[in-house]
Parts: sequence; structure tokens; C-alpha cells
Amino acid sequence: MTDLSFNTDLRARIEANLAAFERRVIADDSLRHAAVAIVIVDDGGKEAALLLTTRPEGLRRHGGQYALPGGRLDEGETAREAALRELEEELGLTLGEERIIGTLDDYPTRSGFCITPVVIWGGEAGTIRPDPEEVDQVYHIPLADLLSPDIPHLEPGPDDHPILSAPLATLGHQVFAPTAAMLYQFREVALLGRATRVAHYDQPAFAWK
Repeated sequence: MTDLSFNTDLRARIEANLAAFERRVIADDSLRHAAVAIVIVDDGGKEAALLLTTRPEGLRRHGGQYALPGGRLDEGETAREAALRELEEELGLTLGEERIIGTLDDYPTRSGFCITPVVIWGGEAGTIRPDPEEVDQVYHIPLADLLSPDIPHLEPGPDDHPILSAPLATLGHQVFAPTAAMLYQFREVALLGRATRVAHYDQPAFAWK
């Protein structure tokens, strides 16, 4: 059983796994570049968790869906800078560059974005203050949820690309790609040290817009 206790050993193991991973970059000028933050925090006990949100129903893009904190890069901004900025804007967490411990593969979305997942050690991050215009709810998902043998759940998709989802016990139901694809790769690479790719997995139709 993988030890997911929230401590410096976990950070060192995740950081080493990410450093050994040869990340794939998508070079496609037709896609708009975005970044999301996979933030590892203390869930208030001994185990580590990550932060997941739901977006307000009224948003023009992806309203009501589960999401990692993040958004489109500003002009001249790097993915790492954007992830930290979006984390502050959406959840009120101000963290420095030294908290970034790695990045995962770029993921292309049906809505025309290329998303870079940035892994951040939130630690004792402090009080979360969600922006109600961008965040409806915030969930602490224990990292142990990601080790479920039911992840990934695959269903037939268009063009022979399976649709990926991740049933999370804490939520009681499934999160779909793109968020699920990035969480699955985080599990495989950061927690288990496997060079698993996810860009070929598709999203359900409701997540295309």
C-alpha cells in the first residue's frame, strides 16, 4: 500500500517521480494555452488530499462541472505563473514558486485549450477563500481516493478514443475528463512512478463546450 501520509517524505517522493518523468508538450498554435493547479494539502488529519472545485452553474464555459483551479494564460505568462495566479484568484491561496514540485503532460480539450497541469505543494496553505463568481464549492479529495482500482473508468468514445472518468469515493460519483484524465496521470506518475499517458482519452459531450 502506498503511504500517503502528509509529510516531507511524500513531497520528496512526488517531486522525484515528477522530475524523472519526461513530460510531453503540445505545440499547436490553434489551441489556447491554459494551466491548472493540482494542489496537495493536509486534509486536517494524517493523510494528504488535493483541492477540487465545482464551477458555478451560470458560467459560460463548463458551468456546474468539477474542475481543478486554473484558467487561460495571460499574455507573456508561463503555465507555472498562471497556475499560481489562478489559485490565488479562485481560492485566495497565495503560494510562491518554491511550492511548485513539477508538471504533467499537456492535455488538449475539445473546447480548444491546451492545459498544463502544475503540481503544487500547498502544505499548511491556510484559510481557503473561494471567489463565488468562479467557484461554487471546494472539496478536499484524499489522495487515497485516486488509488481506487475503479480508476480509470473507460467508456466507448468517438474516433476510437475512450472517454475517461474517475469515480471518487469522497464525492460519491464520477469526475470526467479533462479533470479526470489529469487526476489519473497524477496518480500514475506522481504517486506510483509510472510513465502513463492520457492525452488520447476523450471527454464526454457535455464537457466539449
